[in-house]
Amino acid sequence: MPELPDIEVYLEALERRIRGETLRRFRVASPAVLRTFDPPFASIEGRRVEDLRRIGKRIVWELEGGLHVVVHLMIAGRLKWTDKPGAPVPRKVGLAGWDFDEGTLILTEQGTKKRAGIWIFPDGASADQEDRGGIEPLTADIASFSEALTAENRTLKRALTDPRIFSGIGNSYSDEILWEAGLSPVKRTRQLLPEEIERLHAATRQTLVAWTEKLRAAVGDDWPTKVTAFQPEMAVHGKFGEPCPRCGTPVQRIVYASNETNYCPGCQTDGKLLADRSLSRLLGEDWPKTLEELEELKRG
Repeated sequence: MPELPDIEVYLEALERRIRGETLRRFRVASPAVLRTFDPPFASIEGRRVEDLRRIGKRIVWELEGGLHVVVHLMIAGRLKWTDKPGAPVPRKVGLAGWDFDEGTLILTEQGTKKRAGIWIFPDGASADQEDRGGIEPLTADIASFSEALTAENRTLKRALTDPRIFSGIGNSYSDEILWEAGLSPVKRTRQLLPEEIERLHAATRQTLVAWTEKLRAAVGDDWPTKVTAFQPEMAVHGKFGEPCPRCGTPVQRIVYASNETNYCPGCQTDGKLLADRSLSRLLGEDWPKTLEELEELKRG
C-alpha cells in the first residue's frame, strides 16, 4: 500500500501537472470505484484544481466551487500520468481517468480485489470526515507522540500502522521505523521507557523524511512509476533471510494474513525469534526461540 512518502511524492507530481488546470472530463471504467453518489461524479468536470493535500494515505483535490475529490489507492491502486489528453483507460486494470488539456491521469489497480476508491464531497469539511484521526508523525512533538502511542496498550507494530493513532504509516515503513529505533515490533506501547519513546519518535521522523527525499530524488520532474512496498534499499522490510545492514544477523519475519512483519533479531529482540502464528501451531513446543535453535532445526 502506498504510504506517506509515496503519497507525498505523488502529490508533488500532481502539483506540477494539474494544479491550476481545468478538469475537462472524468471517465469511470469501473463503477465500483465510486464510493459516493451525491454530488454526481460528472459535477467535477469543467472545474479548476485549486489545491491538493493529503489525509493519511488519501489524496485530496480541492476543486473550483468547493467540491473535493478523495482518492484512496488502498493496496494495489496506482496513479499513472500520460501527456496524451484523452488517453484510453486500460481495460483490465483501469478504474478511472481524469482528462486535462495537457494530459490524462489514470487510476489502475492490479488483481481481482478492487479496493481502491474515489469519493466526491461537496466541501472540505465533508472530505475531512475521511480522516481516521491519527496524528501527523512528521509534525507531532514528543509529548503528542507519546500521548498517542500510549493511549492504548498495543504492540508497536499495530500502533504504528493504526490510522487512528498515526497518519500515513503502513506495513513497510513501520518495519523500517522499528529497525531504525532498535525496538521489537511486539513490544507493548505502555512498556516503553521514556528514552525508548524518544528514540521511536526520532526514528519515525528520520525514516519518513529520508524515504520521502529518496523517492523524490529518484523521480525528479518525472512521474513516480515505481511505487512499491519493497524498495531495494530498505533495511528489513521484504528482506527475509538477508543480512541486517547494521549487525549482519539474518532478517526474520512474522507472517499473518496477507501481511508480514520483518525485523532483525540482533538489533531489535536481543537475539530472540518472534513466534510466527502458522509455524507455532505446526511446531508447538518445538518452535525455536533463538537463531541458534533455528539453525539446528534447519540442519535437522
